[in-house]
Amino acid sequence: MTCVSLPQIHPSTNDCGAAGCRDDLGYQPTGVCVFTGIVEAVGEIAALEPRGGDLRLRIKTGKLPLDDVQLGDSICTNGVCLTVTELPGDGYWADVSRETLNFTTLGQRKLGDRVNLEKSLTPSSRMGGHIVSGHVDGVGEIRAISRDARSWRYIVAAPEGLARYIAHKGSITIDGTSLTVNAVSGVEFDLNIIPQTFDETVFNSYAVGTRVNLEVDVIARYLERLLMGDKAAVGAGLNQGMTLDALREAGYVNE
Repeated sequence: MTCVSLPQIHPSTNDCGAAGCRDDLGYQPTGVCVFTGIVEAVGEIAALEPRGGDLRLRIKTGKLPLDDVQLGDSICTNGVCLTVTELPGDGYWADVSRETLNFTTLGQRKLGDRVNLEKSLTPSSRMGGHIVSGHVDGVGEIRAISRDARSWRYIVAAPEGLARYIAHKGSITIDGTSLTVNAVSGVEFDLNIIPQTFDETVFNSYAVGTRVNLEVDVIARYLERLLMGDKAAVGAGLNQGMTLDALREAGYVNE
């Protein structure tokens, strides 16, 4: 089965419905679609249709095969899980909610912009990257780009509230691409982009100042939630995250 049933612990900034996950019999269970962050193709925005405050989006999928895609399936589009609503033959249409437009970069995309694409996992898929939900946590910004031998080095700034989830040698998803964090300094983190990733994703179109969708490692999210214990049920604690006092009470700090 290509979905997992996990509780949402942060606001959903995606438009992936439960119908986006299927098992081998075509059954559509309730759950969250899963991706790997290994980009399969780069597509292009072919149409943008405003609809009463939200948007219909058409993506040309280029070399991404669609023979196994059905209406209601999910495709990770620049890091955002979108549900396929139409299949015109050379791509797909999807609805993008106001929430997603406000809290991801899809609201700033233009005709002709290139986007990373990945279909959801199937039972036979390899987990080549890490668990990616397509639920964007925030928008970051490219701060610096430089060459490093045959690779490229990028410095990215995350929103302050996400910095605690980004760790040295941990995983991060940028516009749907699974990456390893090389270094962390405050809200900034460092990435090394190998030639394959540079050539086969939208990383080769980034410039200093480019805004990118970020999804932190889901394990860090759930670990924080679990360590909160009973306090997780208290509304006031939801925005405070993990604190030294909470770690002390849980027995993880000895003084």
